[in-house]
Amino acid sequence: MPSTESQGALAGIRVLDLTRILAGPLCTMMLGDMGADVIKVEPPGAGDDTRSWGPPFAEGESAYYLGVNRNKRSMTLNMAMKSGQEVLAGLIRKSDVLVENFKVGTLEKWGFSNDWLKENAPRVVRCSITGYGAVGPKAGLPGYDFILQAESGLMSITGEPGGTPMKYGVAIVDICTGMLACNSVLAALNARHTTGRGQHVEVSLFDSGLAMLANVASNHLISGKNAGRFGNGHPNIVPYTAYPTHDDMIAVAVGNDGQFAKFAAVLGHAEWVTDARFIKNPDRIGNRDALDELIKAELKGEGAESWIGKLTAAGIPCGRINSVAQALAAPHAIAREMVTSVEHPTAGNVKMLGIPFRFSDTPASIRRAPPLLGQHTEAVLREELGFSDTRINELRAKKVI
Repeated sequence: MPSTESQGALAGIRVLDLTRILAGPLCTMMLGDMGADVIKVEPPGAGDDTRSWGPPFAEGESAYYLGVNRNKRSMTLNMAMKSGQEVLAGLIRKSDVLVENFKVGTLEKWGFSNDWLKENAPRVVRCSITGYGAVGPKAGLPGYDFILQAESGLMSITGEPGGTPMKYGVAIVDICTGMLACNSVLAALNARHTTGRGQHVEVSLFDSGLAMLANVASNHLISGKNAGRFGNGHPNIVPYTAYPTHDDMIAVAVGNDGQFAKFAAVLGHAEWVTDARFIKNPDRIGNRDALDELIKAELKGEGAESWIGKLTAAGIPCGRINSVAQALAAPHAIAREMVTSVEHPTAGNVKMLGIPFRFSDTPASIRRAPPLLGQHTEAVLREELGFSDTRINELRAKKVI
Protein backbone atom coordinates (compact mmCIF):
# COMPACT_ATOMS: atom_id res chain seq x y z
CA MET A 1 0.00 0.00 0.00
CA PRO A 2 1.42 3.40 -0.94
CA SER A 3 1.97 6.06 1.69
CA THR A 4 -1.17 7.89 2.78
CA GLU A 5 0.84 11.07 3.32
CA SER A 6 -0.04 13.69 0.71
CA GLN A 7 2.33 16.09 -0.99
CA GLY A 8 -0.37 17.20 -3.38
CA ALA A 9 -1.70 20.66 -4.10
CA LEU A 10 -4.55 20.15 -1.61
CA ALA A 11 -2.50 18.65 1.21
CA GLY A 12 -3.96 19.85 4.50
CA ILE A 13 -7.47 20.30 3.08
CA ARG A 14 -10.17 18.06 4.50
CA VAL A 15 -13.23 17.19 2.41
CA LEU A 16 -16.38 15.77 3.97
CA ASP A 17 -18.01 13.67 1.25
CA LEU A 18 -21.73 13.07 1.79
CA THR A 19 -22.33 12.07 -1.84
CA ARG A 20 -23.16 8.87 -3.66
CA ILE A 21 -23.47 7.46 -7.21
CA LEU A 22 -21.21 9.33 -9.70
CA ALA A 23 -21.12 13.15 -9.96
CA GLY A 24 -20.36 13.74 -6.28
CA PRO A 25 -17.95 10.83 -5.77
CA LEU A 26 -16.06 11.82 -8.94
CA CYS A 27 -15.72 15.39 -7.65
CA THR A 28 -14.40 14.28 -4.27
CA MET A 29 -12.10 11.64 -5.79
CA MET A 30 -10.49 14.35 -7.93
CA LEU A 31 -9.99 16.47 -4.82
CA GLY A 32 -8.47 13.42 -3.13
CA ASP A 33 -6.18 12.78 -6.09
CA MET A 34 -4.95 16.37 -5.66
CA GLY A 35 -4.02 15.62 -2.08
CA ALA A 36 -7.09 16.37 0.04
CA ASP A 37 -8.04 14.14 2.97
CA VAL A 38 -11.50 12.90 1.97
CA ILE A 39 -13.86 11.35 4.52
CA LYS A 40 -16.71 9.54 2.78
CA VAL A 41 -19.79 9.28 4.99
CA GLU A 42 -22.16 6.43 4.09
CA PRO A 43 -25.38 4.99 5.52
CA PRO A 44 -24.77 1.96 7.75
CA GLY A 45 -25.58 -1.35 6.14
CA ALA A 46 -25.77 -0.66 2.41
CA GLY A 47 -23.49 2.33 1.95
CA ASP A 48 -23.17 4.11 -1.39
CA ASP A 49 -25.76 2.71 -3.81
CA THR A 50 -23.09 1.89 -6.37
CA ARG A 51 -21.48 -0.69 -4.07
CA SER A 52 -24.17 -3.08 -5.35
CA TRP A 53 -24.20 -1.95 -9.00
CA GLY A 54 -22.90 -4.91 -10.94
CA PRO A 55 -21.61 -7.22 -12.16
CA PRO A 56 -18.70 -7.02 -12.53
CA PHE A 57 -17.51 -7.29 -8.94
CA ALA A 58 -14.05 -7.74 -7.42
CA GLU A 59 -14.46 -9.84 -4.28
CA GLY A 60 -17.80 -8.23 -3.48
CA GLU A 61 -16.86 -4.66 -4.47
CA SER A 62 -18.52 -3.37 -7.64
CA ALA A 63 -16.33 -2.09 -10.46
CA TYR A 64 -18.58 1.00 -10.61
CA TYR A 65 -17.89 1.90 -6.99
CA LEU A 66 -14.18 1.13 -7.26
CA GLY A 67 -13.87 3.48 -10.22
CA VAL A 68 -14.69 6.73 -8.41
CA ASN A 69 -13.86 6.24 -4.74
CA ARG A 70 -10.10 5.94 -4.29
CA ASN A 71 -8.19 8.29 -1.96
CA LYS A 72 -11.01 8.31 0.59
CA ARG A 73 -11.66 7.08 4.11
CA SER A 74 -15.09 5.55 4.67
CA MET A 75 -17.17 5.87 7.80
CA THR A 76 -20.77 4.92 8.37
CA LEU A 77 -23.26 7.31 9.98
CA ASN A 78 -27.03 7.46 10.18
CA MET A 79 -27.44 11.17 9.49
CA ALA A 80 -31.22 11.02 9.90
CA MET A 81 -30.83 10.26 13.62
CA LYS A 82 -30.30 13.03 16.16
CA SER A 83 -27.17 11.34 17.49
CA GLY A 84 -25.87 11.03 13.94
CA GLN A 85 -26.47 14.71 13.34
CA GLU A 86 -24.43 15.56 16.41
CA VAL A 87 -21.53 13.54 14.99
CA LEU A 88 -22.02 15.18 11.60
CA ALA A 89 -21.84 18.64 13.19
CA GLY A 90 -18.46 17.77 14.65
CA LEU A 91 -17.20 16.49 11.31
CA ILE A 92 -18.34 19.64 9.52
CA ARG A 93 -16.52 21.84 12.03
CA LYS A 94 -13.33 19.85 11.33
CA SER A 95 -13.61 20.17 7.54
CA ASP A 96 -12.68 22.69 4.86
CA VAL A 97 -15.11 21.44 2.22
CA LEU A 98 -18.53 19.77 2.44
CA VAL A 99 -19.84 18.11 -0.72
CA GLU A 100 -23.39 16.76 -0.76
CA ASN A 101 -25.89 15.63 -3.38
CA PHE A 102 -29.02 15.27 -1.31
CA LYS A 103 -32.38 16.49 -2.54
CA VAL A 104 -32.74 20.24 -2.00
CA GLY A 105 -33.54 20.98 1.65
CA THR A 106 -32.30 17.72 3.18
CA LEU A 107 -29.35 19.21 5.06
CA GLU A 108 -31.53 22.11 6.15
CA LYS A 109 -34.09 19.63 7.49
CA TRP A 110 -31.34 18.13 9.64
CA GLY A 111 -30.41 21.57 10.96
CA PHE A 112 -27.43 22.37 8.73
CA SER A 113 -28.54 25.48 6.90
CA ASN A 114 -26.20 28.03 5.39
CA ASP A 115 -26.89 30.20 8.43
CA TRP A 116 -25.78 27.35 10.70
CA LEU A 117 -22.60 26.98 8.66
CA LYS A 118 -21.86 30.72 8.86
CA GLU A 119 -22.20 30.60 12.64
CA ASN A 120 -20.56 27.25 13.38
CA ALA A 121 -18.19 26.56 10.48
CA PRO A 122 -17.69 29.87 8.67
CA ARG A 123 -14.65 28.73 6.66
CA VAL A 124 -16.33 25.66 5.20
CA VAL A 125 -17.03 25.62 1.46
CA ARG A 126 -20.34 23.82 0.92
CA CYS A 127 -20.90 22.34 -2.54
CA SER A 128 -24.42 21.15 -3.36
CA ILE A 129 -24.82 18.91 -6.40
CA THR A 130 -28.48 18.65 -7.37
CA GLY A 131 -30.62 17.56 -10.27
CA TYR A 132 -32.25 20.88 -11.10
CA GLY A 133 -30.92 23.45 -8.66
CA ALA A 134 -32.64 25.26 -5.80
CA VAL A 135 -34.86 27.57 -7.88
CA GLY A 136 -37.08 27.06 -10.91
CA PRO A 137 -40.17 24.96 -11.71
CA LYS A 138 -38.29 21.68 -11.25
CA ALA A 139 -36.28 22.71 -8.19
CA GLY A 140 -36.11 19.93 -5.64
CA LEU A 141 -36.71 17.07 -8.08
CA PRO A 142 -34.10 14.31 -8.10
CA GLY A 143 -31.80 14.22 -11.11
CA TYR A 144 -30.75 11.22 -13.19
CA ASP A 145 -28.12 11.39 -15.91
CA PHE A 146 -30.23 9.68 -18.57
CA ILE A 147 -33.20 11.97 -17.94
CA LEU A 148 -31.00 15.06 -18.04
CA GLN A 149 -29.36 13.90 -21.28
CA ALA A 150 -32.89 13.77 -22.69
CA GLU A 151 -34.15 17.07 -21.27
CA SER A 152 -31.00 19.06 -22.03
CA GLY A 153 -31.20 18.40 -25.77
CA LEU A 154 -28.00 16.33 -25.79
CA MET A 155 -29.82 13.21 -26.98
CA SER A 156 -31.52 15.15 -29.76
CA ILE A 157 -28.12 15.88 -31.35
CA THR A 158 -26.67 12.40 -30.77
CA GLY A 159 -27.25 9.60 -33.27
CA GLU A 160 -27.54 9.19 -37.00
CA PRO A 161 -29.45 11.70 -39.17
CA GLY A 162 -33.00 10.47 -39.48
CA GLY A 163 -32.47 7.99 -36.65
CA THR A 164 -33.70 8.06 -33.08
CA PRO A 165 -32.11 10.24 -30.39
CA MET A 166 -29.36 8.41 -28.50
CA LYS A 167 -27.70 8.81 -25.12
CA TYR A 168 -23.94 8.92 -24.70
CA GLY A 169 -22.14 5.67 -23.93
CA VAL A 170 -21.23 6.95 -20.45
CA ALA A 171 -23.12 9.06 -17.91
CA ILE A 172 -21.69 12.20 -19.46
CA VAL A 173 -23.88 14.73 -17.60
CA ASP A 174 -22.92 13.20 -14.25
CA ILE A 175 -19.25 13.20 -15.22
CA CYS A 176 -19.22 16.81 -16.41
CA THR A 177 -21.21 17.92 -13.36
CA GLY A 178 -18.64 16.27 -11.09
CA MET A 179 -15.82 18.05 -12.90
CA LEU A 180 -17.62 21.40 -12.72
CA ALA A 181 -18.23 20.83 -9.02
CA CYS A 182 -14.54 20.15 -8.46
CA ASN A 183 -13.58 23.31 -10.36
CA SER A 184 -16.08 25.36 -8.37
CA VAL A 185 -14.81 24.03 -5.04
CA LEU A 186 -11.25 24.95 -5.98
CA ALA A 187 -12.36 28.48 -6.91
CA ALA A 188 -14.22 28.87 -3.62
CA LEU A 189 -11.17 27.67 -1.67
CA ASN A 190 -9.08 30.24 -3.51
CA ALA A 191 -11.60 32.99 -2.69
CA ARG A 192 -11.35 31.98 0.97
CA HIS A 193 -7.74 33.19 0.98
CA THR A 194 -9.08 36.70 0.37
CA THR A 195 -12.36 36.71 2.27
CA GLY A 196 -11.50 34.35 5.11
CA ARG A 197 -14.94 32.79 4.61
CA GLY A 198 -16.37 29.74 2.94
CA GLN A 199 -19.42 29.98 0.70
CA HIS A 200 -22.19 27.89 -0.82
CA VAL A 201 -21.47 26.54 -4.30
CA GLU A 202 -24.35 25.07 -6.30
CA VAL A 203 -23.92 22.84 -9.35
CA SER A 204 -26.83 21.07 -11.04
CA LEU A 205 -27.09 18.35 -13.65
CA PHE A 206 -29.62 20.49 -15.53
CA ASP A 207 -27.30 23.49 -15.85
CA SER A 208 -24.36 21.26 -16.74
CA GLY A 209 -26.32 19.52 -19.48
CA LEU A 210 -27.26 22.83 -21.08
CA ALA A 211 -23.70 24.14 -20.74
CA MET A 212 -22.43 21.05 -22.56
CA LEU A 213 -24.37 22.10 -25.67
CA ALA A 214 -21.60 24.70 -26.15
CA ASN A 215 -21.27 25.66 -29.82
CA VAL A 216 -24.49 23.81 -30.73
CA ALA A 217 -26.46 26.06 -28.38
CA SER A 218 -24.65 29.10 -29.74
CA ASN A 219 -25.51 28.06 -33.31
CA HIS A 220 -29.21 27.97 -32.39
CA LEU A 221 -29.18 31.18 -30.36
CA ILE A 222 -27.53 33.09 -33.22
CA SER A 223 -29.34 31.52 -36.19
CA GLY A 224 -32.71 30.60 -34.67
CA LYS A 225 -32.44 27.20 -36.38
CA ASN A 226 -32.94 24.05 -34.36
CA ALA A 227 -29.98 21.68 -34.13
CA GLY A 228 -30.11 18.29 -35.77
CA ARG A 229 -28.19 15.04 -35.65
CA PHE A 230 -25.04 14.66 -37.72
CA GLY A 231 -24.02 11.17 -36.62
CA ASN A 232 -20.25 11.29 -36.30
CA GLY A 233 -20.14 14.53 -38.27
CA HIS A 234 -19.68 18.11 -37.11
CA PRO A 235 -22.32 20.84 -37.53
CA ASN A 236 -19.74 23.51 -38.42
CA ILE A 237 -16.82 21.68 -40.08
CA VAL A 238 -16.53 19.33 -43.10
CA PRO A 239 -14.89 16.83 -43.48
CA TYR A 240 -14.92 15.96 -39.81
CA THR A 241 -16.35 12.48 -39.27
CA ALA A 242 -15.69 8.73 -39.29
CA TYR A 243 -14.99 6.86 -42.51
CA PRO A 244 -14.66 3.17 -43.38
CA THR A 245 -11.37 2.00 -44.84
CA HIS A 246 -10.51 -1.37 -46.37
CA ASP A 247 -10.56 -2.95 -42.90
CA ASP A 248 -11.42 -0.63 -39.97
CA MET A 249 -13.06 2.73 -39.34
CA ILE A 250 -10.98 5.84 -38.83
CA ALA A 251 -11.86 9.32 -37.55
CA VAL A 252 -10.72 12.30 -39.62
CA ALA A 253 -10.84 15.91 -38.38
CA VAL A 254 -10.02 18.46 -41.09
CA GLY A 255 -10.21 21.72 -39.19
CA ASN A 256 -9.47 24.38 -41.84
CA ASP A 257 -9.04 25.02 -45.54
CA GLY A 258 -5.28 24.50 -45.41
CA GLN A 259 -5.71 21.06 -43.89
CA PHE A 260 -8.32 20.26 -46.51
CA ALA A 261 -5.83 20.99 -49.28
CA LYS A 262 -3.33 18.58 -47.68
CA PHE A 263 -6.06 16.00 -47.13
CA ALA A 264 -7.17 16.15 -50.74
CA ALA A 265 -3.57 15.77 -51.91
CA VAL A 266 -3.01 12.66 -49.75
CA LEU A 267 -6.14 11.11 -51.25
CA GLY A 268 -4.85 11.91 -54.74
CA HIS A 269 -7.46 14.56 -55.51
CA ALA A 270 -5.75 17.94 -55.39
CA GLU A 271 -8.44 19.15 -57.78
CA TRP A 272 -10.97 19.15 -54.94
CA VAL A 273 -9.55 22.43 -53.63
CA THR A 274 -10.58 24.20 -56.86
CA ASP A 275 -13.99 22.52 -57.09
CA ALA A 276 -16.58 25.24 -56.40
CA ARG A 277 -18.42 22.83 -54.11
CA PHE A 278 -15.46 22.36 -51.78
CA ILE A 279 -13.21 25.47 -51.90
CA LYS A 280 -14.14 26.90 -48.49
CA ASN A 281 -15.56 25.27 -45.38
CA PRO A 282 -19.05 26.83 -45.88
CA ASP A 283 -19.03 25.34 -49.41
CA ARG A 284 -18.15 21.93 -48.02
CA ILE A 285 -20.90 22.17 -45.41
CA GLY A 286 -23.40 22.87 -48.19
CA ASN A 287 -22.14 19.83 -50.11
CA ARG A 288 -21.41 17.56 -47.17
CA ASP A 289 -23.01 14.41 -48.62
CA ALA A 290 -21.31 14.71 -52.02
CA LEU A 291 -17.86 15.19 -50.47
CA ASP A 292 -18.33 12.37 -47.98
CA GLU A 293 -19.15 9.94 -50.77
CA LEU A 294 -16.01 10.92 -52.69
CA ILE A 295 -13.88 10.49 -49.57
CA LYS A 296 -15.40 7.10 -48.74
CA ALA A 297 -14.64 5.82 -52.24
CA GLU A 298 -10.96 6.69 -51.86
CA LEU A 299 -10.43 5.50 -48.29
CA LYS A 300 -11.81 2.03 -49.01
CA GLY A 301 -8.78 1.38 -51.21
CA GLU A 302 -6.39 0.89 -48.28
CA GLY A 303 -6.44 -0.20 -44.64
CA ALA A 304 -6.77 1.97 -41.54
CA GLU A 305 -3.10 1.86 -40.50
CA SER A 306 -1.93 2.81 -43.98
CA TRP A 307 -4.21 5.84 -44.09
CA ILE A 308 -3.38 6.87 -40.53
CA GLY A 309 0.31 6.82 -41.40
CA LYS A 310 -0.14 8.92 -44.54
CA LEU A 311 -2.55 11.42 -43.00
CA THR A 312 -0.49 11.85 -39.83
CA ALA A 313 2.63 12.47 -41.90
CA ALA A 314 0.74 15.21 -43.77
CA GLY A 315 -0.44 16.85 -40.52
CA ILE A 316 -4.06 15.73 -40.82
CA PRO A 317 -5.66 14.88 -37.43
CA CYS A 318 -6.89 11.29 -37.56
CA GLY A 319 -7.12 8.16 -35.47
CA ARG A 320 -8.34 4.61 -35.31
CA ILE A 321 -11.75 4.08 -33.72
CA ASN A 322 -10.70 1.84 -30.85
CA SER A 323 -12.72 -0.39 -28.61
CA VAL A 324 -12.46 0.32 -24.89
CA ALA A 325 -10.09 -2.62 -24.53
CA GLN A 326 -7.89 -1.31 -27.35
CA ALA A 327 -7.87 2.22 -25.93
CA LEU A 328 -6.82 1.10 -22.44
CA ALA A 329 -4.10 -1.17 -23.84
CA ALA A 330 -2.72 1.42 -26.28
CA PRO A 331 1.01 2.19 -25.90
CA HIS A 332 0.27 5.87 -25.34
CA ALA A 333 -2.21 5.07 -22.54
CA ILE A 334 0.46 2.93 -20.89
CA ALA A 335 3.11 5.62 -21.32
CA ARG A 336 0.77 8.18 -19.75
CA GLU A 337 0.05 5.81 -16.81
CA MET A 338 -3.67 6.10 -17.51
CA VAL A 339 -4.15 2.51 -16.37
CA THR A 340 -2.80 1.80 -12.92
CA SER A 341 -3.51 -0.47 -9.97
CA VAL A 342 -3.82 -0.33 -6.21
CA GLU A 343 -3.83 -2.95 -3.47
CA HIS A 344 -7.33 -3.35 -2.03
CA PRO A 345 -7.86 -4.92 1.41
CA THR A 346 -10.14 -7.68 0.09
CA ALA A 347 -9.99 -7.55 -3.72
CA GLY A 348 -6.21 -7.63 -3.97
CA ASN A 349 -4.56 -5.85 -6.89
CA VAL A 350 -7.30 -3.77 -8.52
CA LYS A 351 -6.79 -2.13 -11.89
CA MET A 352 -8.27 1.32 -12.40
CA LEU A 353 -7.95 4.44 -14.50
CA GLY A 354 -5.00 6.67 -13.71
CA ILE A 355 -5.06 10.34 -12.76
CA PRO A 356 -5.77 12.56 -15.80
CA PHE A 357 -3.84 15.63 -14.60
CA ARG A 358 -0.19 16.28 -13.76
CA PHE A 359 1.44 18.78 -11.38
CA SER A 360 5.17 19.54 -11.64
CA ASP A 361 5.71 20.51 -7.97
CA THR A 362 2.75 19.09 -6.01
CA PRO A 363 2.12 15.67 -7.53
CA ALA A 364 -1.30 14.09 -7.64
CA SER A 365 -1.18 10.55 -6.28
CA ILE A 366 -3.16 7.45 -5.41
CA ARG A 367 -2.58 6.92 -1.69
CA ARG A 368 -5.59 4.86 -0.68
CA ALA A 369 -7.57 2.11 -2.32
CA PRO A 370 -11.35 2.59 -2.52
CA PRO A 371 -12.38 1.85 1.07
CA LEU A 372 -14.52 -0.93 2.44
CA LEU A 373 -17.82 0.23 3.88
CA GLY A 374 -17.10 1.80 7.27
CA GLN A 375 -13.44 0.78 7.12
CA HIS A 376 -12.32 3.93 8.93
CA THR A 377 -15.34 4.70 11.13
CA GLU A 378 -13.65 4.12 14.47
CA ALA A 379 -10.39 5.77 13.42
CA VAL A 380 -12.18 8.93 12.27
CA LEU A 381 -14.26 9.14 15.44
CA ARG A 382 -11.19 8.64 17.66
CA GLU A 383 -8.61 10.69 15.78
CA GLU A 384 -10.72 13.54 14.42
CA LEU A 385 -13.44 13.91 17.06
CA GLY A 386 -11.69 12.46 20.12
CA PHE A 387 -14.41 9.89 20.88
CA SER A 388 -13.69 7.23 23.49
CA ASP A 389 -14.18 3.51 22.87
CA THR A 390 -17.17 3.65 25.22
CA ARG A 391 -18.91 6.35 23.19
CA ILE A 392 -18.13 4.58 19.91
CA ASN A 393 -19.61 1.35 21.26
CA GLU A 394 -22.73 3.24 22.37
CA LEU A 395 -23.17 4.71 18.89
CA ARG A 396 -22.76 1.28 17.33
CA ALA A 397 -25.27 -0.26 19.74
CA LYS A 398 -27.81 2.42 18.80
CA LYS A 399 -27.12 1.79 15.07
CA VAL A 400 -25.91 5.36 14.61
CA ILE A 401 -22.73 4.04 12.97
